[in-house]
Amino acid sequence: MRMPFNTGWFVRPKQSAFLEMTGISNEAAPVTLPHDAMIGTARDPAASHANAYFAPGSWQYSKRFDVPESWADRRVRLQFEGVYRDAMVYVNHDFAGQEPNGYGEFVVDLDPFLLPGRENQIVVDCRAGDDTRWYSGAGIHRPVHLWVQAPVHLAVDGVVVTTPEIDAALAVVEVAAEVRNDTHRTVTVRVSNVVCGPDGRDLASATTPVTVRPQSTVIARRRLTVDQPDRWHPDSPTLHTLSTVLFGPDGEELERRSTVFGIRSIRLDPRNGLRINDDVVKLRGACVHHDNGPIGAAAITRADERRVELLKEAGFNAIRSAHNPASRALLDACDRVGMVVMDELSDMWTEPKSDQDHGLRFADRWRQDAAAMVRKDRNHPSVVLYSTGNEIQEVGSPLGAALARDIAEEIRALDPTRYVTNGIQPFLAIRDMITELRAFAAGEDQARSDGDDEPQGVNSMMTQFAALKDRFMASDAVDECLAEVSASLDVAGYNYLDVRYPIDGELHPERVIVGSETYASAIGRAWPVIRNLDHVIGDFTWTGWDYLGEAGIGRTEFGTEPDPTPASGAGVAAPFPWLLAHTGDLDILGTRRPQSYFREIVFGLRSEPFIAVQRPRGVGRPVTFAGPWSWPDALDSWTWSGVEGTELTVWVYSDADEVELRLDDAVVGRLPAGAVSGFAAEFSVAYRPGELTAVAFTAGIETGRSTLRTAGAPSLVAVVDRPEIVAGDDDLAFVAVSIADDAGIVHPEGCHEVSIEIDGPAELVGFASADPASTESYATPVCSTYDGRALAVVRPTGSGPVEIALRAEGLAPTACGFIVVDPRHRQLR
Repeated sequence: MRMPFNTGWFVRPKQSAFLEMTGISNEAAPVTLPHDAMIGTARDPAASHANAYFAPGSWQYSKRFDVPESWADRRVRLQFEGVYRDAMVYVNHDFAGQEPNGYGEFVVDLDPFLLPGRENQIVVDCRAGDDTRWYSGAGIHRPVHLWVQAPVHLAVDGVVVTTPEIDAALAVVEVAAEVRNDTHRTVTVRVSNVVCGPDGRDLASATTPVTVRPQSTVIARRRLTVDQPDRWHPDSPTLHTLSTVLFGPDGEELERRSTVFGIRSIRLDPRNGLRINDDVVKLRGACVHHDNGPIGAAAITRADERRVELLKEAGFNAIRSAHNPASRALLDACDRVGMVVMDELSDMWTEPKSDQDHGLRFADRWRQDAAAMVRKDRNHPSVVLYSTGNEIQEVGSPLGAALARDIAEEIRALDPTRYVTNGIQPFLAIRDMITELRAFAAGEDQARSDGDDEPQGVNSMMTQFAALKDRFMASDAVDECLAEVSASLDVAGYNYLDVRYPIDGELHPERVIVGSETYASAIGRAWPVIRNLDHVIGDFTWTGWDYLGEAGIGRTEFGTEPDPTPASGAGVAAPFPWLLAHTGDLDILGTRRPQSYFREIVFGLRSEPFIAVQRPRGVGRPVTFAGPWSWPDALDSWTWSGVEGTELTVWVYSDADEVELRLDDAVVGRLPAGAVSGFAAEFSVAYRPGELTAVAFTAGIETGRSTLRTAGAPSLVAVVDRPEIVAGDDDLAFVAVSIADDAGIVHPEGCHEVSIEIDGPAELVGFASADPASTESYATPVCSTYDGRALAVVRPTGSGPVEIALRAEGLAPTACGFIVVDPRHRQLR
């Protein structure tokens, strides 16, 4: 039996036992898991921009719980989905387990430490230091489960479902169940399997007798058949359920397990690309980090689920978990919504990228890390690709390529039903050629005069050479660098290497490629190429969703004088108080930014044009991008104050032949659009309040139009995402706050400080805007709007009605609410 173990915890900053002996002790606060201990702490300008200027620290979680006498002859374990980082687990003051990987799942055996019939204590110590290139968060950031099982039981995550043979008439569902006998006697048990369809009907069943020797594990394998199967596909994500019941020698039920899976086939070759159920699928992918914005790194089920839903609505059909294994909640959501997943093992191997990162332990831990990822993933139909790593420095050397092959083969042995890739970045893989690269980019004489060996981050280095990288990446040196590592993979992952797509299609006709990481601005030119190249299976943009850390790599800056070196390596990191990367199709609230609509148009998923308006703050000032992850500083708004008559740049995104822009009844102009014009037309418009309309034409026929209107009188508006949520530790309510008129048109200007009060069985767990350089804490009940918006995240603490009151100076207060229902009366979604 598996039970949630997320309530009743306390957390405090960790301190030494010697200090506590003096009588000084940090106060512990009650928390519900998953929880991020870092997100509510004060930021420090002296800390790293990579971690959003949050300071390193260490924390201690504790929980007391009663252990019944009946557990004395049970097997009791704790399953941690993720603790950041270097988790040390103690049971009744004795060391019970350790896990250095902040994203790896692990199980702690409690049996040797428990005191049946008494109150017991669990303590988990963890830390976060200079060990990441993005915001890590800290603490028990993913769920914890308590397993209480008979001595003869099913292994944790020990039921595996595959579908090796599928056609329209029949599917073979193969079940492999690990049965463990921890007794000293041979036992014969029975394993019952029942496959249920999406509607709950039984479709196939079988019972298998299994004899298990003492202190051993066996695999109970059975093949079942499902007639005319409903197959899982990104466009129709049909799910089935396997019920597995273990019966003891006397026929008693020992354990019951439910496994959700999908019936689907995948095939891969350079002539057809990726096929799911015989359909060719081009991956419209989003790279995403693990944090959930306003609530930090806490992987609360509803937060991960909402993120997947909004990315799907924005036109994506695939997610890359960058750069660590995805949470179970995210994978469950991808299964249900229909997202293909590339799950990634690590950001580093044996050569660390940060002073204290997991590279220090990778050499002796990678097999355990890989096994933990695969055991978590192998029943999820959404998972199609395993990535062995991101921008790994070693892969350009012979021994590094040998390690790449070892890891790939280990993952294939653990799960032969999916494909293996790696996000290759030649800038790192050929780092011994950096001197040549500098000479190539700046001229040999200039390179000699620069002549410094000052270390640079990978982002700074990529920015420095962005203008000339395509010429270099098309070189024979890069092809030689990629040769061995690419040969060890099923799919060669190319990070920022789209120039090689057609080249390598000619040079290596057997190679299948995926754009594992690409600039958002490249999609307009890259997607038409990808669509026409069978051996390239898709594109994953950096990023689909904005994130904490790598502060400011996507910012746009304005100056009074042009900067002669606007993209210098030192300029990539933004100074305090920046905290967001500011590079994502969706911001941390889940609001779509202009590049999201541009991408949707390029994908061919939107016929209406999209209007993006230059913010007035940039008019007449030199514009510089921090790096190639930036997007023009624009917003879909025609509501500005004090700039009447000012010429604003207006971009109209469209795949039509041409677009016409109108201000009220006056035609501003008509310009080409579509692929030949980079899917965008640029106009200059003197601002005045009114209606700005873009009309798209193909072959002279209107194909779509969109309008921006100047907002009327502002009001404080609050809308809850759902009228009902479920009591428990895995649901949330998201309250969208905006400054808008009666028609819902948002006022983007100004900064309104909004306060929130909650009445009822719920608590505030995050309140934030998308301001990339905010100094406000996400953990307080006050938040200043940015672009006219903010988002409050509310977690249930019981069942019943919840009322939320919001106030902002100069505006009438507003309120909204929802009902928290008892989970016994309604299952979560």
